Amino acid sequence: MFLAKRNITAGATFTLLGFSDYPELQAPLFLVFLAIYSFSVVGNLGMIVIIKINPKLHTPMYFFLSHLSFVDFCYSSIIAPKMLVNLLAEDRTISFSGCMVQFFFFCTFVVTELILFAVMAYDHFVAICSPLLYTVTMSSKLCALLVVVSYAWGAACSLTLTCSAVKLSFRGFNTINHFCELSSLISLSCSDSYLSQLLLFTVAAFNEVMTLLSILTSYLFIVVTTLKMKSAGGHRKVFSTCASHLTTVSIFHSTILFLYCVPNSKNSRHTVKVASVFYTVVIPMLNPLIYSLRNKDVKDTVSKIMKMKFFSY
Repeated sequence: MFLAKRNITAGATFTLLGFSDYPELQAPLFLVFLAIYSFSVVGNLGMIVIIKINPKLHTPMYFFLSHLSFVDFCYSSIIAPKMLVNLLAEDRTISFSGCMVQFFFFCTFVVTELILFAVMAYDHFVAICSPLLYTVTMSSKLCALLVVVSYAWGAACSLTLTCSAVKLSFRGFNTINHFCELSSLISLSCSDSYLSQLLLFTVAAFNEVMTLLSILTSYLFIVVTTLKMKSAGGHRKVFSTCASHLTTVSIFHSTILFLYCVPNSKNSRHTVKVASVFYTVVIPMLNPLIYSLRNKDVKDTVSKIMKMKFFSY
């Protein structure tokens, strides 16, 4: 019976719909998404290089930021190239194994990003609430451990959900709205998906609630400490330290919460698609932009690189 289910699944076809409903917009959308993805790649890899070459940025905060940029680059690169190809190609099919690989890596990096946001909030908490102990508390070993745990937890959650998805059975022609995600696969499955639904809800809710709680707790202590400061300069320093992180966290979490709170109906299908594109393609572009615009050291490094290139000619 198990082999029969595997044979049914192996013969199933998955088609990524993308924006096939709007054939007249596919060429303009291709150019727009190509520009966004190109900017995302340049921005995130550029941020990693800038942090690497500027000694002033060799701090725990920028160490975590470099990994955030790497994660943004990875998870956008898992979705965007396939989406760009589908905007031009007539054949939008993807194999079952290809779908599982896409889901595994996307889920890994999204969960890792959630954990990294919480880790960065903790870093801000230590820097503001215990500045004298900051270098001791946020040692290089602890920073490396926190990053390793972030990737390991992301991979563990993704492996668990992927194993659950592999056990689902599919037959015939199946259409997926944007990219391979477990909620879409569950809705298409012809087998009992109760355990997969329960597992998805448990993993997603746990990660979302725990990371948000840790971020809110860190910022609660930061607010209390800031209110005790009498100098306006201290308030400005706290704001400049936390503003970029708060902005990126708000955009990322609000988009995910909105995406998975939208009712699964025909009226919301296009809204879900736009929200999915936003957090898989646009947000990875916004993160390096937000951090670079608000950071003097990053802007100074970019200016020096541009001057060096200009004078080299």
